[in-house]
Amino acid sequence: MVVKAELHCHIEGAAHPELVIEQARKYNVDVSAIISPENEYIWHDFTSFLRAYDFSASLFRSPEDYSNLTIDIFQRLSDQNSIYGEIFVSPDHAARIGCSYDELISSIGSGIETVKAKSGIEGRMIIVGVRHEGIEAVEKAALDAAKNPHPLVSGFGLAGDERVGRHKDFAKAFAIAKDAGLSLTGHAGEVCGAESVKEAIEQWGISRIGHGVRAIEDPDLVKRIADEGLVLEACPGSNIALKVFPDFQSHPFPALMDAGCKMTLNSDDPPYFHTSLEREYEIAREYFGYSDEELLGITKTAIEAAFVDGETRNRLLEKCTL
Repeated sequence: MVVKAELHCHIEGAAHPELVIEQARKYNVDVSAIISPENEYIWHDFTSFLRAYDFSASLFRSPEDYSNLTIDIFQRLSDQNSIYGEIFVSPDHAARIGCSYDELISSIGSGIETVKAKSGIEGRMIIVGVRHEGIEAVEKAALDAAKNPHPLVSGFGLAGDERVGRHKDFAKAFAIAKDAGLSLTGHAGEVCGAESVKEAIEQWGISRIGHGVRAIEDPDLVKRIADEGLVLEACPGSNIALKVFPDFQSHPFPALMDAGCKMTLNSDDPPYFHTSLEREYEIAREYFGYSDEELLGITKTAIEAAFVDGETRNRLLEKCTL
């Protein structure tokens, strides 16, 4: 099995229905509106997906809940022969339940370290602002990360509904994070088109783009991404589930790769989209025609783009063998 690395995964979005049901029992909450009798999430478009996501996220209400969720996520990654994982963490979700930033980060960090001690998988956190929560909330997330450094918090990004707000509205948040020494990524070019990707590059100063696949609509932009060495955190399974593209045969991953873009494979919100990191690699093998050697190259690209120090990067690259 090819070794793998995950750069684009939302912590609450990786909560499997079985775990959410356990949380619902713990807090006596009815989840029948978002989880079917077959233990599958219920949603039909991007807006209803976000609604289901927020509802299930609200069931993680204590530091212990987040630690247990993190352990579940990283153990699943390790079981898929993953050597590295980054997870997006939103302080907004924790704030709603009265969990402080420090409590949230410490509990997630504890979960990462617990699994690392057992399996060796390396993990980091990317603090994200949620754009549909508003400019002030996004800037607060950046300030929280800047003022409360943690050894496993290595980046800052922007997630949420890409249709809300202008890119320049969030430039200050990225500047705050950059000044604090955090690496930068941001969602663009998923629900919205190539112009969203272009504005993200110009307004945010990011080195990685969350999704970014709709850059394919603008050949000049694709060339710019390749020339500047920007990394795309592609999530094919998510894209097809959300109908960004009609099927895997029409997904632009291979075209972007052939154009010289640095591509990675990621699971996004895996149980919502009936995927996993392992499944994303299977998709690339089955539909894009990549060999194990080429898939290993994608893993190496992810490790080279990971928000880690040089020593950790070199150690992870040494594990990238067939």
